[in-house]
Amino acid sequence: MKQAFVGIGSNIGDRRKNCIEAVERLKEIRGCDFTGCSRWYLTSPVGVEDQDWFVNGVASLGAEISARDLLVRLLSIEAGMGRVRTEKWGPRVIDLDLLLYGSDIIDETDLKIPHPHMHVRRFVLAPLAEVAPDVIHPVLGKTASQILQELRGEDQQVTLLE
Repeated sequence: MKQAFVGIGSNIGDRRKNCIEAVERLKEIRGCDFTGCSRWYLTSPVGVEDQDWFVNGVASLGAEISARDLLVRLLSIEAGMGRVRTEKWGPRVIDLDLLLYGSDIIDETDLKIPHPHMHVRRFVLAPLAEVAPDVIHPVLGKTASQILQELRGEDQQVTLLE
């Protein structure tokens, strides 16, 4: 069984409710055991800044299915929740990113693990370090906590929601 981490985000509609709904759907994935979720964070948008702020978190799963099968299920959850892919980094009802899949390194056209931008995104690292502070990035060889501590770029605003 591989330990997988999924980034969760929403900035359309009831953002927190959308994220909670996504977690409930993650719990239903056959071949995966839901093992936990971070608290929710309010985060500034990255890439396209003229949009509403996001609610973000990270869920952990014990996966017996392949990384590709897990990705297919994540995309299915997004579609089922009304995600329409139009603008890169644009607004979305829900966004589910496969961040890590055990210590695997996968570099395929439509599947890249570890997620290629996770190490520079505070909105990913803060909740990841909360649920798995000692998980090691398989390329950088550092823990989530170490990467978060070393992260520069205070333009990324991340606030814990109560």
